[in-house]
Amino acid sequence: MTTTSAATATTQASHRAARFLDLHILQTLPFSNVNRDDLGSPKTVTYGGTTRTRVSSQAWKRPTRLAVEEQIGERAHRTRRLPLQIIKALTERGWPADLAELAGAQVIRSTETKLALDKGDQATASLLFLPDTAVESLAAIAEENKDTLEKALGKRTAEKALLPKEPIHKVLTSQNGSIALFGRMLAEIPGAGVDGAVQVAHAFTTHSTSVQADFFTAVDDIDQWATDAGSAHMNTGEYSSGVFYRYATLDLAALAKNTGGTRMARELASAFASAFIHSLPAAKKTSTAPHSVPDLVHAVVRCDRPISLAAAFEEPVRAKSAGWATPSRVALDAYAARVGRLLGTSGVAYSVHAGVDDDSWAGLGNRIDSYEALVNGAVDAAWPQNQGAHS
Repeated sequence: MTTTSAATATTQASHRAARFLDLHILQTLPFSNVNRDDLGSPKTVTYGGTTRTRVSSQAWKRPTRLAVEEQIGERAHRTRRLPLQIIKALTERGWPADLAELAGAQVIRSTETKLALDKGDQATASLLFLPDTAVESLAAIAEENKDTLEKALGKRTAEKALLPKEPIHKVLTSQNGSIALFGRMLAEIPGAGVDGAVQVAHAFTTHSTSVQADFFTAVDDIDQWATDAGSAHMNTGEYSSGVFYRYATLDLAALAKNTGGTRMARELASAFASAFIHSLPAAKKTSTAPHSVPDLVHAVVRCDRPISLAAAFEEPVRAKSAGWATPSRVALDAYAARVGRLLGTSGVAYSVHAGVDDDSWAGLGNRIDSYEALVNGAVDAAWPQNQGAHS
């Protein structure tokens, strides 16, 4: 049965609380190298006894996070250069360089943490993940205590904690929507850790792949025939192509806990699902432009536990006259149906799919016409509108 509305999707477990939103994606990438290893070759994994092309979860999470931040209008920065950023903010306010440098170091020294300074006190030894408002907030704290810093400048007391600890600690442990989604591991600062609500698997091709070499040259545009008729540069790049299985799950309870309610959780869940569907790692994009869209997206709101369907491709898909894309969709549909028979439907609150095919895939729930409708329906199934409006 085909439907054009997410509202008609089956909700077998509507009486149970939704706990997870699973997203399963099949996406065909042309000749490309969106995530390379330390030698510049496409990353790989051996699965089902064959070599597949792989894209790491980190490579796909970053463009997803940036897209989420664009949608929600707030950003978080992952950086070791917090002291340097504070120095820049204060010098722009007219502070002398030496006083601004003292303030940048004092932001770290004046905390009851294990954070260490590095690179001439202008960086931290650990990578921080903070809301983009943190720098201005910390610079304001330094501004309020400028007299204290001026008195200590050039003296031994400058090596001691001079700024108030509690307001600095509050800034360093603050979070926003991006941090609520993706989490933050920072053992050096008590209370700064945030368990991320998002889990992303490494993407891999549903079939065997091999690296494809591309020999290329670059011509010197200036007097190219004066001394040498050859190229100014020659090298070989490595690429691959294929149909990738991508999977992510969103812990709905953890997201609601991190945000303090369902209103913001709904917004973040919608932004994440949309961003994960449409994002793409950017490596080698100027020379390959691999800007494809997913062939198929299967969304499931579950009341029991997250379930990956990666095992659908443990036996590599074989290319037929139509290539790998259609057999991959057939394999995913068949495996999802088998899993559904084994586990039953009591744990499924919502199950739909959308994709390039006109026909429905019975094992993947009802067919939805667009990815936008799929996302909206999944979020509504996770948190009904009337529930979110009063939280």
